[in-house]
Amino acid sequence: MSIVPKENVEVIAQSIGINNLSPDVALALAPDIEYRLREIMQEAIKCMHHSRRTRLTAEDVDGALNLRNVEPIYGYVSGGPLRFKRAIGHRDLFYIDDKDVDFKDVIEAPLPKVPLDTGIVCHWLAIEGVQPAIPENAPLEVLAPPSDGKSYEQKGDGLPVDIKLPVKHILSRELQLYFDKITELVVSRSDLVLLKEALVSLATDSGLHPLVPYFTCFIADEVSRGLNDYALLFALMRVVRSLLQNPHIHIEPYLHQLMPSVVTCLVAKRLGNRFADNHWELRDFTANLVASICKRFGHVYNTLQSRLTKTLVNAFLDPKRTLTQHYGAIQGLAALGPSVVRLLVLPNLESYLRLLEPELLLDKQKNEMKRHEAWRVYGALLQVNAYMIGSRCSHLCRLQRRNLFGGPMENSVLLCQNASEVWNTWKSNRPCRKLQLMGQQI
Repeated sequence: MSIVPKENVEVIAQSIGINNLSPDVALALAPDIEYRLREIMQEAIKCMHHSRRTRLTAEDVDGALNLRNVEPIYGYVSGGPLRFKRAIGHRDLFYIDDKDVDFKDVIEAPLPKVPLDTGIVCHWLAIEGVQPAIPENAPLEVLAPPSDGKSYEQKGDGLPVDIKLPVKHILSRELQLYFDKITELVVSRSDLVLLKEALVSLATDSGLHPLVPYFTCFIADEVSRGLNDYALLFALMRVVRSLLQNPHIHIEPYLHQLMPSVVTCLVAKRLGNRFADNHWELRDFTANLVASICKRFGHVYNTLQSRLTKTLVNAFLDPKRTLTQHYGAIQGLAALGPSVVRLLVLPNLESYLRLLEPELLLDKQKNEMKRHEAWRVYGALLQVNAYMIGSRCSHLCRLQRRNLFGGPMENSVLLCQNASEVWNTWKSNRPCRKLQLMGQQI
């Protein structure tokens, strides 16, 4: 039996204009009314639980009605207590005494007083760098500048193009001053001690990640403009090394901007504008820098080392390139490891030496600077092959290697520590074919 009596059904029917409802129909509708009431109350209790409350309110019932697509209850909401009256002719039936409110009284009523407590509402300005589309955040269309009468750009099919404005990157005042000071020290190089401290700061300080895109753009611009300034290029490469050494910087997304500048300092035609500029040291430093980048990020970017070796091999085997470019390519390939040397340098060694040998001879190359560059390249090749020979013949002493690979003059070059000593050792400018034999034996 339903808990809703049939008398309630008859009263509800009379309130909506049905006066001749039969008792049988009212008795049949009572269980369905009870089912609908229970359904609404269950939904209202769910709304109460989601609101983290233990007391059911009228707002919960309105929410349940909205969930069931039922028209909500309209009326003037009052904060006062409800007054119930007994229905005429029914002893146990009560109804709410709704007081009639005149619109004139409502309009002429004074405004409520300002609340004493300040109301604060929290909302998200941005989530993971993306501004959520909520009423509290102004849309981008409102922030856009007013139209100046120009027509909007449209696609070929006539549809308007949705143009998104660039987002302004905001830096703190401290980071701006830090960036300006570092760039000033790198460009001017007025205080070398302070520049050294700045490089240490770049390699160790945390919180510098917002400045990484600005440093990469600064390095790219200065390298492209300052190829004739050897000291500036060396300082820029030291900045790159410091950024790579900083464990608090995520530099992987900016490698595609750094690598062109680094490779330029390795295989550029000319680095510096004076003969006294030791661009050979800069190329050696950059070669080690390239090797460290490939070692650290080669597993992340699978094509990084392959693309780099392709560029260096093309510079090494191109006869139209200058000897300084050949030197940088050889040093870069040697820094990448013995496998790269064995696969890419040694197979092309004999053919390259045939092109290099005329540049080594005094009777064929009268320009002393060109001859000096040729001997530098020759010294780099000696270093590469001596390294490979040392890995194959590490059990031999120096005397055994000298007896194995040639006479005392040739082996005096083999015993040189770096490429710069080859020029001083071979002042007589004698042609040496021993390197070809070394390449064949390896």
